[in-house]
Amino acid sequence: MDFAAARKVMVDSQVRVNDVTDRVLQAALLAVPRERFCAADRAFAAYAETEVAIAGTRRLMAAREVSKLLMALDPRPGERALAIAGPYAAAVLARMGLEVVAQEADPAVFDATGAALAEAGVSTVVAPHTEPQGEGYDLIVSEAATPVRPDAWIAALKTGGRLAVVERSGPAGKAVLYIQGRDGLSRRELFDASPSVLAEMAPIPTFAL
Repeated sequence: MDFAAARKVMVDSQVRVNDVTDRVLQAALLAVPRERFCAADRAFAAYAETEVAIAGTRRLMAAREVSKLLMALDPRPGERALAIAGPYAAAVLARMGLEVVAQEADPAVFDATGAALAEAGVSTVVAPHTEPQGEGYDLIVSEAATPVRPDAWIAALKTGGRLAVVERSGPAGKAVLYIQGRDGLSRRELFDASPSVLAEMAPIPTFAL
């Protein structure tokens, strides 16, 4: 399979046509080998308009959705970024000149993607998705959805930092952008999306007598 040709088709038919106009982002998407961020036996599906298995329950976010999330973040060279459950997004941000950490709860994800992340210059850390590693990030992004507002992720942002994630508590979700301002937190809805949900992000049920 000609993966370079498939990447161009992906950018032309899934990215540009969905108002992802940032040329630096487009160039990064054309350069990053998406097929290396999914299970080896699913590489043939890396450029399809669907989620693709990585390892366990983790999935590669559809190109349309991850590219729109990344454009909403307005990434700038030299910024610090944390990609939680988002190895492909991490590599794209690194290609755009950011300093990136990729965090996964399941080390099997890095068994599948670790070599490509290392080549991209992305640092990796294994820790629960509920516990972002580090603080003072300019950007945080996830390729998976959360069932509730990820307050711990928001707390890891610096003032002026941005978080892009899909919030999904039912069949459909909404991509949102949070900005940590000096005077408080702002939230803006971006587009409809339904990626797989990080179940461990759900609050622990409490019972009252």
